[in-house]
Amino acid sequence: MAKAKTMYYCSNCGNASGKWIGKCPACGEWNTFVEEVISKPSETKPGFVAGKTKSAPIQIHQIVNQREDRIDTMSTEFNRVLGGGLVPGSIVLIGGEPGIGKSTLLLQMALNLKGKKILYLSGEESPQQIKMRADRLKGNNPDCYILNETSTTDLFQHTLELAPDLVIIDSIQTMHTDTIDSTAGSISQIRETAGELQRFAKLSNTPVLLIGHITKDGNLAGPKVLEHMVDAVLQFEGDQHYGFRILRSIKNRYGSTSELGIYEMGAAGLREVTNPSELLLSQREEETSGVAIAAMIEGQRPMLIETQALVGTAVYGTPQRSSTGFDLRRLNMLLAVIEKRSGFRLSTKDVFLNIAGGLRVEDPAIDLAVVAAILSSAEEVAIGHDICFAGEVGLSGEIRAVSRVESRIAEAEKLGFKQIFVSKYGLKGLDIKKLNIEVVPLTRVTELVKKLI
Repeated sequence: MAKAKTMYYCSNCGNASGKWIGKCPACGEWNTFVEEVISKPSETKPGFVAGKTKSAPIQIHQIVNQREDRIDTMSTEFNRVLGGGLVPGSIVLIGGEPGIGKSTLLLQMALNLKGKKILYLSGEESPQQIKMRADRLKGNNPDCYILNETSTTDLFQHTLELAPDLVIIDSIQTMHTDTIDSTAGSISQIRETAGELQRFAKLSNTPVLLIGHITKDGNLAGPKVLEHMVDAVLQFEGDQHYGFRILRSIKNRYGSTSELGIYEMGAAGLREVTNPSELLLSQREEETSGVAIAAMIEGQRPMLIETQALVGTAVYGTPQRSSTGFDLRRLNMLLAVIEKRSGFRLSTKDVFLNIAGGLRVEDPAIDLAVVAAILSSAEEVAIGHDICFAGEVGLSGEIRAVSRVESRIAEAEKLGFKQIFVSKYGLKGLDIKKLNIEVVPLTRVTELVKKLI
């Protein structure tokens, strides 16, 4: 009997080594190598192996462009993130925290795809559990088939008999192939099963959707090569204490990576949010200090969000700085700019900042709204509910121009805002006289202070 061959793989990046080493030479992490048994492919239960085809090099100008007919997922937000729909033969990986709604998202899509034969393979839930979720989603697709299996060999056998138009795998960590003698979820198993699913998708021209787990650091579990093998990587994120979910594109070979979709989790599943601004803005009956509206861009869509600030006297001597949904280091920088350029003494004040709705914002155009909310709370001056802000604040106190200011102004105008404060340097070539909203140009933070206080 031949001796089993073992290899060591880094659980962080997937780097292989013939022996155990403490520090990974590829990613620099310590104590991440795990031992796995490697065996030759089985002759009785082969995986999905591509046949040998003759190929020859071809000049690039001889290649004819062919328009791909994408599959409509019956979801506007999902289509937007994918770049217009599912491409036949593509393989898409969707990651997210446990309980965020990955299975609900794909099952809801499968139930809405009438006229398409869907094979939903689950290695984590029983068919009864999936049926209970389907009843809660109130969807009924007679062409949606549920398969409780974890072997790729059995999966490919069922696909030959069923010939589905779409295959959904929940999840890739539960799948295993007989060609590798290791446990499901190991690095070698994930790499091999993903490779077999990739070959199946390309040869059969069937799109495959994979659900992937994430680590405690928020990265997709498994080897890094998994993200390189798939055609698109989507991140499903959000705060479980809020109803909003964001589907963000990290990698997309068939579209832009700057798109995102917004959903709202409810008792009947995920609901698409076509106008997120109306949900992210609180309906206030009276004006309060410390609240400012920011016109931001997430992906390719403009939206208005509410920034809330609270400035108070530091009771314990050392002032506190707390931020939710906004970079704390950038908040400290903006506080230093306010104190240095505007003369406000905030070094002895506690400052708390919150982005309403549980969103995490990285758009630098929100700087102006953050400064306005802090000044409003510090001076107890309320900002009108029909005023919004869009501008980046520099270290010298200047208001810098931001991208796509026309879209931000149009979104504020559509929602009935009367004024929008923007950078003067971003209005070149824009005729503001034709707008139904007053555009207030600013050059420095001191001008903002004079207009608000």
